[in-house]
Amino acid sequence: MPKASKKRTRRSQASVEGRAHAFPGAIWGLTILGSLSLNLFTIALLASLYEGHGPLGCEAGSSGFVAEPEKAVLLASPQSSAEEVEMVSAEEISVSSTTGSPPTSKDAIINLDHGDPTVYEAFWKRMGERGDIVLPGWQTMSYFSDVSNLCWFLEPEFAHQVRRLHSLVGNAVVDDGRFIIVGTGSTQLFQAALYALSPPDAAEPMSVVSAIPYYSSYPTVTDYLRSGLYRWAGDASTFEGDAYIELVCSPNNPDGSIREAVLSSKNGKTIHDLAYYWPQYTAITGAADHDIMLFTVSKSTGHAGARLGWALVKDKDVAQRMTKFIELNTIGVSKDSQLRVAKILKVVLDMYELPGNKHRLFEYGRRQMSMRWRKLRAAVKASGIFSLPEFQSSLCRFTGEETETYPAFAWLKCEKEGVEDCESFLRNHKLLTRSGRHFGVEAKYVRISMLDRDETFDLFIQRLLSLR
Repeated sequence: MPKASKKRTRRSQASVEGRAHAFPGAIWGLTILGSLSLNLFTIALLASLYEGHGPLGCEAGSSGFVAEPEKAVLLASPQSSAEEVEMVSAEEISVSSTTGSPPTSKDAIINLDHGDPTVYEAFWKRMGERGDIVLPGWQTMSYFSDVSNLCWFLEPEFAHQVRRLHSLVGNAVVDDGRFIIVGTGSTQLFQAALYALSPPDAAEPMSVVSAIPYYSSYPTVTDYLRSGLYRWAGDASTFEGDAYIELVCSPNNPDGSIREAVLSSKNGKTIHDLAYYWPQYTAITGAADHDIMLFTVSKSTGHAGARLGWALVKDKDVAQRMTKFIELNTIGVSKDSQLRVAKILKVVLDMYELPGNKHRLFEYGRRQMSMRWRKLRAAVKASGIFSLPEFQSSLCRFTGEETETYPAFAWLKCEKEGVEDCESFLRNHKLLTRSGRHFGVEAKYVRISMLDRDETFDLFIQRLLSLR
């Protein structure tokens, strides 16, 4: 009798396992539906509790909460130190909006603080209606894109074009073993990666580091929510510890250098930010093959307003945790944006399949960047008070030619005697740039965007030539 009972138990388990394997998509779909339902229920409950109130219990319509993130920080932290307030106030420029129009006069203020990629507008105007897309009113109404996919809000067509893109350019490994996670810009994916890599039960927050000069948003975004999971720990080159998350931006924002991880530890994790690893900015020397790689539409095709980025992730558990973060943060990512960008990418890729076609995005971008860097270097040399980093040329596998580096930002150093703060010096001449202080280095450096419209860039060069 005991033996028969044991056999029945094994048969029963085998039967259950067989049914589970027979319907993986259904089980995964039910899991997603259940998780999303719980999130929506929680949101509805909170909404009912705070009915008539704004966020954090503020009265509806009051000015206690402001949409701009830098102001929200100031209002939410009335007891912040003077140093914190100064830091946030300085960052306001980096996210302040403009009219989006070129300067109207020769003495106008020129804002090159942020990397708004309007340099690509002319190219897309030439494309006419090729990049247009029409979405019927009934389309993209559901939260879900593909419930059989780990990233259930990823549009299949967008994923397909992303794989085509990397296969064409050759800048990243994108085989079937990689998980594609879509995000609202690479910033959300960066936050999702921090969440996914931080142990939930650690005794202290995970240290987040990056070698100087590091991207100015890394410390700001890392500490924005004051998470108990992770915290900004500064320069990776001086970090001492075994557990960390290192951010590697290559080509680097702000100085354009090619980067590799500085640290190495069995308890250390690495996120590779490859936003600028495209042929218009640098030589494609090989397909990047890292655990987590972040890309963004804004710096590849110029469509910053689409607010779309993607991550290529090796580990399934990490991909699931990143997906969960985005689910909790925004309940997915705009399907309209994904379909629009899928069409944009298709246009770009199809152009490379047409023989003799002159309208090719990466060649256009490279011509623009090459011409702008020549003008900038000539102006810097003529002024005699600035300097720029030098870059070595490399063989680009995409073009098959020896190519130079033309970064999306210029890392300018003021060599003028008596000038210690280059940002202030340029501001006095109506040039808005971002100080090296935000990148972890001295104020003699500034970062300047090379991605604005031709009118703005040409006026910037004229202004720079007038400085002595």
